Amino acid sequence: MLNITTKEQDQNITVFLEGRLDSNTAPDLESKLKELPETPLLVLDFEKLVYVSSAGLRVLLSAQKRANASHSALKIVHVVEDVMDILDITGFVDILTIE
Repeated sequence: MLNITTKEQDQNITVFLEGRLDSNTAPDLESKLKELPETPLLVLDFEKLVYVSSAGLRVLLSAQKRANASHSALKIVHVVEDVMDILDITGFVDILTIE
């Protein structure tokens, strides 16, 4: 299960993810991200995200490509250790902006 909530502030949007980003929940996140208006900065808050599968990584890569195409920024914050390990092993730390 994945809970997705959003908060808009100063033209920027933060998306809070809670739960697991896997093959069952990745389509939900992808749909949600496509619904969002263009923003100078899209922040994904992973503080309560406990797992990311390859399907979830695909959605993150797609979001990064969309941000690049629209000259906006994508930033991932508050990544827990287990998820950071996945991002590190897969090389996504070199593709995404993670703080």
